[in-house]
Amino acid sequence: MKRDMDLVRKILMACADHEHGFAPPTLQIEGYSEEQVGHHVYLMMQAGLVKGADVTAMGSSSPEAVLSSITWAGHEFLEASRDEGLWTKAKQAAGSTGGMVLDVLKSVLIGLATEAAKKAAGLP
Repeated sequence: MKRDMDLVRKILMACADHEHGFAPPTLQIEGYSEEQVGHHVYLMMQAGLVKGADVTAMGSSSPEAVLSSITWAGHEFLEASRDEGLWTKAKQAAGSTGGMVLDVLKSVLIGLATEAAKKAAGLP
């Protein structure tokens, strides 16, 4: 299964939009299967974006995890990627290297957000 950064962002948004600090009890993302979501939560745990529990079983089709909460790093990534225009630009820039590396994507997002903030403040 390929890593899908749009799904990563949607999972973070769904959790951040939940009324409590914990993830929703049932995390469903429209257009994605339970297996895809569980696998991406597993990957996000490895990246330090979320906390959760590995629920991979002997008969599992893919490694999978259940999300409990977003980490500080996850919130930082989400805030940098919230603006749809910046997200689209960052994906295009990060994808131009032949693949989408999380650290490159974060770096591009931070650069774009910094530029936007400077422009909004009237700074050069």
